[in-house]
Amino acid sequence: MTDLSRFRGSFPAMVTPFKKGEIDEAALRKMVDWHISEGTHGLVPVGTTGESPTLSRVEHERVIEIVVEQAAGRIPVIAGTGSNNTAEAIHYTHHAKEAGADAALAVVPYYNKPTQEGIYQHMKAVAEAEPDLPQFIYNVPGRTVTDLLPETLARLFKDIPNIVGIKDASAALDRASDHRHLCGTELIMLSGEDPTALAFNANGGQGVISVTANVAPKLCAELQNACLAGEWKEALALQDRLFPLHRAMFLEPSPGPAKYGASIQGQCEDGARLPILPISDATKSKVREAMRFAGVIN
Repeated sequence: MTDLSRFRGSFPAMVTPFKKGEIDEAALRKMVDWHISEGTHGLVPVGTTGESPTLSRVEHERVIEIVVEQAAGRIPVIAGTGSNNTAEAIHYTHHAKEAGADAALAVVPYYNKPTQEGIYQHMKAVAEAEPDLPQFIYNVPGRTVTDLLPETLARLFKDIPNIVGIKDASAALDRASDHRHLCGTELIMLSGEDPTALAFNANGGQGVISVTANVAPKLCAELQNACLAGEWKEALALQDRLFPLHRAMFLEPSPGPAKYGASIQGQCEDGARLPILPISDATKSKVREAMRFAGVIN
């Protein structure tokens, strides 16, 4: 199994660049190299920010292949493999393993509204399909409707050896302490909510899967490095600089603001797939203002 100590720090939840409605492979490869040069610790393709709900199966798989190929082992890749269809999630997990991803990220099934036992059985089936591939569970109640409770996570962590961590986007800061209490300190806890990631780390988290890192990878990596080193004063100063940008990334549905910010920097074309619309002129102005405040554009 992959060296689990590599799953620490800043992991951008990568946007998927498009050109004329198709995946822009050149831009995606350029993004991977840029993130590595900026100090990013790892990459997460085809999560929510990567527009996984509107990618075809072929596109989903190709994005993972490109990111793994381009990263070439320099930093770890956690491939988004989640679905509300257990069979589909298993398919994507098999593919992630075959493509050479270092780990998989499986979201709590959305829309179906499963019970806690249903979530447990879904995650168990997905993880056990590839027992040598580390598995992270993604809990984001604001999007999935269903909330993975700490007690259910503890069952999964204790019962299934390759379930190694969680991306927690609940924004409930007591969750980190709940997870440590029930699972112990070996569980890898990555925040999935940029504004509260610093506080999450202070409660035992080891990093973040970040939307903001799409446009400020160096600063996000520096903040996480400071947290991992216990340099909380430095981390707070970086948080103050980044906070308006954290907020701006969610003024309209993600990845609209992140895609626009990346387009300003020449990383990709602006625009997401329907039903996500281009952001308004007012939001564009606020994104630019926050990017200037952070110092990532002039």
